[in-house]
Amino acid sequence: MSLYRNSAWFLKGMTEFTRGAFLSAAKHFVEKDLEVSMAGRVFMITGANSGIGRATAMAIAKRGGTVHMVCRNKDKAEEARADIVKESGNKEIYVHILDLFETRKVWEFAEAFKRKYKALNVLINNAGCIMSERDVNAEGLEKSFAISIPFERHTSLSISRCITVSSGGMLVQKLRTGNLQTEIGRYDGTMVYAQHKRQQVVMTEQWAKTHSNVHFSVMHPGWVDTPAVANAMPDFHQSMKDSLRTPEQGADTAVWLAISEAAATKPSGSFFQDRRMVSAHLPLAWTHSSQLEQQKFMSVMEDLAKTFQPH
Repeated sequence: MSLYRNSAWFLKGMTEFTRGAFLSAAKHFVEKDLEVSMAGRVFMITGANSGIGRATAMAIAKRGGTVHMVCRNKDKAEEARADIVKESGNKEIYVHILDLFETRKVWEFAEAFKRKYKALNVLINNAGCIMSERDVNAEGLEKSFAISIPFERHTSLSISRCITVSSGGMLVQKLRTGNLQTEIGRYDGTMVYAQHKRQQVVMTEQWAKTHSNVHFSVMHPGWVDTPAVANAMPDFHQSMKDSLRTPEQGADTAVWLAISEAAATKPSGSFFQDRRMVSAHLPLAWTHSSQLEQQKFMSVMEDLAKTFQPH
């Protein structure tokens, strides 16, 4: 089955995830969907200093939105902010330095943000990383797991939309409710990352069922030429570099989900690719999980979150 999944994934990728596939899909985009002003609307984007996150921040800034960039590297973040301000003419761009590896600091940041700022309309969970070997943060959580899990209690920020940037790699993964932090067995950073992206899809689906006041969505950006891909998957990047999407193309659906009226009419909790709702599973790949498995996973995640929540 693993061989089938990988083969089916690569075939799907070659036909749907490349730059050419985006250009083909874009022929059917409705241009006016993104011809909107975001003045007065407030957005938070994690991992916003490079790649898809930076392209998303730029697109929203150009439409007048207030953007809060959550980044780990201060120098890169400030450089990205300066470029965004210069190109967009929008000065309402703010940098927040936060190491998303550190779970307790994420909680503290969220609480401090709520106290300081009156509004946050849209949260875009974009940050992620592929680790070359297993490592843990100060709280003992595996780092890829820690950074891939979106803000657990983001609904308390009174947001109206929450978008999570996933990965096509999750299509070869079935949700596992045990060994969430890869404590057992060989550590394959790419597959661990893919599993965490599957977890994001399940969380999005479950949150949509319990929080009707927020429109949740998760999207696949396609195969994108980003520093993260080049560093973590050099062989793939080298062989596919001429077919990879630009960061702007990869960000397109995230931007569409964040700002368009059309996106808000789609069912909450859905999985998107190139502005279309698509299946979060490959045909005959046996990656579906039962409702009981999903509920067990969510229960574990909620219990874990409580251990880090400020009291």
